[in-house]
This record gives sequence, C-alpha cells and structure tokens, in this order.
Amino acid sequence: MGTLKEDVGASADRISRALQSSGYRADFSPASLCEIDRFFDDQSKEGAAKRGGLLAADLGSRIFALGCYVCEVLRRDRNGEWLADDADEQGEVNLEVYLPDGTRCWPVQRVIKRLKNGQEDSIAAWGISLGLRFSSVPILQPRGSFSKLFGR
Repeated sequence: MGTLKEDVGASADRISRALQSSGYRADFSPASLCEIDRFFDDQSKEGAAKRGGLLAADLGSRIFALGCYVCEVLRRDRNGEWLADDADEQGEVNLEVYLPDGTRCWPVQRVIKRLKNGQEDSIAAWGISLGLRFSSVPILQPRGSFSKLFGR
C-alpha cells in the first residue's frame, strides 16, 4: 500500500474496471458520472446498500474507490490536483481535489452523501456544478433498466 495519492489512482482504475464488468460505462468521461448515479440507484436503497448487491460487501473500500473515481473524472477534466494527508487518521474520507480556479472539494465525502441521501445528492449534478461539461446528454431509461444510458 502506497501513499494516499498513489492509492487514489489505483483505486479509481480498479473500480472503473469493476463497474465496466458489471455493465456500467466507467470511462472517466464527465458523462460517466450519470452511470455512478445509476450504480447507486441500482445498488442502494434508503441510505443503505441493497442486500446481495455490489455494495453489500466491503462497503468502506468500495465507497473510497467510487470517491476516487468520481474526482479522478473531475481532476482530469478540470486539470485539478489531489491533496492528501497521510498522517490524517481520516485521510481516505478527507481526500481533497484542488481545482485551478481555487475550488476545493471532497469526493469521498460526496459519495457518502450520495449513498445516504439518494438522488437529491446526485453525483452528476455535483460534477456539473463544479464545471464539468457533458459531451452528450444521457438518455434516461426506466429505473432498473440496464439499457444503454447514452445517446446512439
């Protein structure tokens, strides 16, 4: 195990592959944040992981990895920088992204809010509020559908 900054990239890559193998588009594009919202809709209910779902085991490490993925999308698109304190006992939760315009955000904390509060704390909406621009508008399918979520 390396530094927190090293763990961020490795965790983001691992969760991206895991999401893709489970049918989610996790290509680090801004629009893929809609897929993170869909993942939470599919895998959680009323602030908790669904029994037998993809969040049912190792919840803490999966939330950390999802937070790493979300802000790696933001960091890449907005040319941001990860800030991490390896001495912080809560370092994984307090990981921060600093954007060139001075904006600071805490992705793991945001992912925790998405799990607890549901759609009202949309990851995609948060990304848009931080300046991400989607190259395509997602086509929303009925809830629970595994149809393609993005334009043809």
